[in-house]
Amino acid sequence: MTQLQAARQGRITPQIEAAAAAEGLPPEYAREQVACGRAVIPANRGHDGLRPAAIGMGFRCKVNANLGASRLLGGIRAEERKLDLAVRLGADAVMDLSTAGDLAGTRRVFLACGLPVGTVPVYEALARAGSPESLDVGLLLGCIEEQAEQGVDFMTVHAGLLREHLPLVRRRLTGIVSRGGAALAHWMRRSGRQNPLYERFDDICSIFKKHDVCFSLGDGLRPGCLADAGDPAQFAELDVLGELTRRARRQGVQVMVEGPGHVPMDQVAMHVDRARRLCGDAPFYVLGPLVTDISPGYDHISAAIGGALAAWAGASLLCYVTPKEHLGLPGIDDVRDGVIASRIAAHAADIARGRPGARRRDDELSKARYAFDWEKQFQLSFDPEKAGRSHEGSDGEARCCSMCGEGFCAMRLSRP
Repeated sequence: MTQLQAARQGRITPQIEAAAAAEGLPPEYAREQVACGRAVIPANRGHDGLRPAAIGMGFRCKVNANLGASRLLGGIRAEERKLDLAVRLGADAVMDLSTAGDLAGTRRVFLACGLPVGTVPVYEALARAGSPESLDVGLLLGCIEEQAEQGVDFMTVHAGLLREHLPLVRRRLTGIVSRGGAALAHWMRRSGRQNPLYERFDDICSIFKKHDVCFSLGDGLRPGCLADAGDPAQFAELDVLGELTRRARRQGVQVMVEGPGHVPMDQVAMHVDRARRLCGDAPFYVLGPLVTDISPGYDHISAAIGGALAAWAGASLLCYVTPKEHLGLPGIDDVRDGVIASRIAAHAADIARGRPGARRRDDELSKARYAFDWEKQFQLSFDPEKAGRSHEGSDGEARCCSMCGEGFCAMRLSRP
């Protein structure tokens, strides 16, 4: 029985109970949210040592970190260091996007971290096939089943991109920017056939139901620039994602829906609202969104601005964006910047949405700041190591900060 099926029958599973306890919420509330599809708890029954997390509007906004080995940069050891850092900095989920090396072995490393783990199975299928033209439907379904058997908790499945949508892409400035979406579109053009993930969606549901894997319905036609945001191609795919959400739920499979990449600030709330309406309030999982196209090297900041707006409007999971977005594969410092930027965005949205207790840590840090308790300020910050380094060279015992100096310290001067 999946988490969704159990919740519908009134059962509070150990995973639901643990996810509720982690946020100080009643287990019955969490069960109700899962039962109606407004929240998911990705928890493959074969994932030992998992710390379950609830993803949904009624819970703290979560942050995912994308990692993975590549032929172009590093290997499993480098990714393991990045994974350890992402966990330490407070990521709530991780995705293994590896395309090279021992893929099953890399997933074992990820699954041992304790967080919910996601994958994009078409990546492994493409790596095995060697090219999009050689992609085989049986191979694709086999990769999905193998990853489910290994314990993967959620999978990005680009099942909403159909042959009928391909002519719409010709009007775009940047075409298709999703790697999985582009490969499937290429395969459909060459073969003249429909997307196999759409045609075999019920078979995928059967696999997911057996192992209790959560769908992350991929947005293969997400906009890769502001000019393409909200175009007919994007929204045609979103309509299909709504249909697939209903089909998966009928089979007792949990669903979250992925959202756009580049969106102007004034359109962010509209995109979130539209996805929620079409997909029955399924948790919305966004990449960014980036609110400008001209921030290479600082795209984590652009994404944090868009992510805060999206989470405030109702998005439930932010996929981090690093400074290397659009430029190259992230190193360990890029992972640090990406996780922290997204956590700031998610936390700011939790405060704005009035989440109970969301501001408690802010108030505690402010008290420590007023008392000039430097160590406590570091401990309460998102990145204690960087906060401590930034204070190096200042007098750690000073009853003022080094910006104003003791004689002009605003907080000292304003004391009664």
